[in-house]
Amino acid sequence: MTPPTNITLSKDKKLLTVSFEKNDFTLSSEYLRVYSPSAEVRGHGPGQETLQLNKQDVTISSLVPMGNYAVAIHFSDGHTTGIYSWSYLHHLGKDKEELWKDYCDRVEKNNVNKQNFHEVSI
Repeated sequence: MTPPTNITLSKDKKLLTVSFEKNDFTLSSEYLRVYSPSAEVRGHGPGQETLQLNKQDVTISSLVPMGNYAVAIHFSDGHTTGIYSWSYLHHLGKDKEELWKDYCDRVEKNNVNKQNFHEVSI
């Protein structure tokens, strides 16, 4: 996949805007954190995912380029192992509404206190 044409982190470090040609995707730090592509979050195979909770106040500490294929996003909660390929960032942007709803449904299904995620309109 072609690299983004622009990546911008908001001053409060809670929004990352990734632009792919004519598409701008604004992704919250919470959303990026709960959908980290790391093994810590996704596991090593189907059914090994770990539901991420209490990430509504997490911010992006830094962005580390990984060659010309990805960016590593480091978060304020100490999570530093997520390497976001361009195609994965595009997927997160393009499918944001569906993915966020799925996350909210999984939180609710697990009878977790609804204060564990920040409900926003996307």
